[in-house]
Amino acid sequence: MLPRPAVDSTRRPVRGPAPPLPEADAPTLPDLGHGRRAPFALPALPYAETALAPVISAKTIYFHYHRHHAGYVATLNRLLAGQPSPSPNRSLIAILRGSAEAPSQAALFNNAAQVWNHSFYWHCLTPGGGGRPGGALAAAIDRTFGSYATFREHMIAAAVGQFGSGWAWLCVEGDRLTIRRTANAQSPIQVPGLTPLLTIDVWEHAYYLDVQNRRADHVTRVVDRLLNWSFATRIFEAHQRALAPPFTAAPPMPVLAPLPAQTTSAPPPAPLQEPPPIPVWRIADTRAASLARLARRR
Repeated sequence: MLPRPAVDSTRRPVRGPAPPLPEADAPTLPDLGHGRRAPFALPALPYAETALAPVISAKTIYFHYHRHHAGYVATLNRLLAGQPSPSPNRSLIAILRGSAEAPSQAALFNNAAQVWNHSFYWHCLTPGGGGRPGGALAAAIDRTFGSYATFREHMIAAAVGQFGSGWAWLCVEGDRLTIRRTANAQSPIQVPGLTPLLTIDVWEHAYYLDVQNRRADHVTRVVDRLLNWSFATRIFEAHQRALAPPFTAAPPMPVLAPLPAQTTSAPPPAPLQEPPPIPVWRIADTRAASLARLARRR
């Protein structure tokens, strides 16, 4: 292990544990440990400095983390402290996005973006990683690229083909995956709606001590042996949940009020009437009437 360089205590970033909270201004991303507001911290590495060897040596990790990443954090905090009207409550992502299109704030953007990019990058690597992912992310890769082999080919080509310093990214945008590459400090996090899942650092300080100018060798080994698919899957699943429409329970059926009590009674039924008596004709009476009529005719 190389000795740590002496750093001016006024410029040394404050280290601290990563709080288990989502990234500010990017709720589908996990917290990366640099804090939510200035002064920003240099997050602890998620593994030992020797853990990624032999793909990335402890010597490379030492200079990359303690010199480059720590330098970006210290410079960013110094720039923020020197602003005439500092905004201590602004998150790192808010600073990054707010300075991205302002030429006068190029230094602020470059250091803010490189702090965030590196904090994200360390989590994209893990000992024993690489290979094909599983679950929903593997299915999304197959839908987008046709197969993992095709994705692997395009991811390596994006990283190797980035001219000069920069980054290669696997991102999710809406309901589809996309591979992006950015130059220097540019980052997909500065674009709302574009969520990074993994990145590969192709600045020379990320690999030159190990493989010199053989960038393709470094990138291929990172993809095959170090990519942290568990980290990417957590972000992808959080993004998918954010896309799903919220479940709204159907409103309960209204309770019908009981019918009012009957206040009037029905009129009493009319009494039954006796049918009229059937007349009984007496044969004797009829015969007597006929004899009387005959007597009168005579």
